[in-house]
Amino acid sequence: MPNMAAPPPEYPTTPDRVTAITRLVAVGTTLGLIVLALAWELALARTGRGTLAFKAVPLVLALPGLLRHRMYTYRWVSLLVWLYVAEAAVRVGDRWPSNACAWAELALSITLFTACATQVRWRHAVARRLPPPDDPRASAGTEH
Repeated sequence: MPNMAAPPPEYPTTPDRVTAITRLVAVGTTLGLIVLALAWELALARTGRGTLAFKAVPLVLALPGLLRHRMYTYRWVSLLVWLYVAEAAVRVGDRWPSNACAWAELALSITLFTACATQVRWRHAVARRLPPPDDPRASAGTEH
C-alpha cells in the first residue's frame, strides 16, 4: 500500500533552480532596500526627524513571507515595489547624497520587481504542467 502522507513523485519537494535563484534575489534585494531606506533617512540624507524611515516597515513585514516562499507575498510585493520606484524617480533629481540613494533604490526596486514577477510566472507555469494532486484521472492511461 502506498504511503499517502508522501507527495507523489512528480511533485517536486525542493524548489528548482529558477525558483531558488529568484527567491534568493528577492530576499537579497528586499534586505538591501531595507538597509538603504534606513541609512538614507537616518544617516545619509536626512529629511526632517527621520520619520520617512518608516517606509521600510512594509518591506520588513514582507520578509517572512518571502523567506517562507509564500506566493501571495511575492504577488503583493511586486505591486508594493512600485511605490519605491516612484519615490526614487521623484528624488533622483535631488542633490548629492540623496540622488545617489535614489539611483540605488531605483535599481534595487526594479530588480525586486523582476525577481517577484519571474517567481510568480515561473511557479504558475510549473503548476499548469503538473496534474492536480487529488484528481484520480490525472494518471489515467499512463500506468502500466
